[in-house]
Amino acid sequence: MAVEVKELLEAGVHFGHLTRKWDPNMAPYVYMERNGIHIINLYKTAAKIDEAGEALAKIASSGRKILFVATKKQAKDIVAEKAANINMPYITERWPGGMLTNFITIRKAVKKMATIDRMKKDGTFNSLSKKERLQVDRQRAKLEKNLGSISDMTRLPAALFVVDIKREHIAIAEAQKLNIPIFAMVDTNSDPRQVDYVIPANDDASKSIDKILTYVTNAIAGGLAERKAEKDATTKEDDAPKAEKTSAPKKKAVAQDEEE
Repeated sequence: MAVEVKELLEAGVHFGHLTRKWDPNMAPYVYMERNGIHIINLYKTAAKIDEAGEALAKIASSGRKILFVATKKQAKDIVAEKAANINMPYITERWPGGMLTNFITIRKAVKKMATIDRMKKDGTFNSLSKKERLQVDRQRAKLEKNLGSISDMTRLPAALFVVDIKREHIAIAEAQKLNIPIFAMVDTNSDPRQVDYVIPANDDASKSIDKILTYVTNAIAGGLAERKAEKDATTKEDDAPKAEKTSAPKKKAVAQDEEE
């Protein structure tokens, strides 16, 4: 899906922050200043979306997971929907400290949800007192709210995609510590040196976030489709020799009949 500068413009991707709030390291991505606001160079944004999309598609085609992070109000619903559509994990509530650096503990919390679900299936839950059942239900609801969206993430993600690196600085720090590649929408008030793949963009307006996420998730979907096509082709190749083997004895039998 080609990135259209006109579409980025219509979505307000070019609106940066007030000039007095800018980070000088964003200078290469700033086109101009207008009414005290920095305007982002959308041609550079388009090029960076292409670059990030290519890298993300490659990760997806390898079968690894990309964790999406966005806890700000105007981004969380968009990110949750887009990430769920491509079956990728996401955090849109509070970032749990140690989510990456202490992943084993987080996995234990996720497994706790599965344990509670088993209790409800095998009847153990019903043997608890009313007060205990209420406590377990509350615990399950809290775990679901904070970690339900990463329940299928059984190992550390291969990459992080972040909306607003200033707000998600803890997630950024944890990914940096573990050398996990970081892809992010970076506004003019943030330091682009914090991430590996910078997408200079307005990270405050929901229209802008939606537009960037659409391009990004489409690229990932392309990588996933490529992986599926390769798998299907391998399966066909594996099945082909079996078909030949089963038909071989029949041919032999026909040949014997002709000799007789």
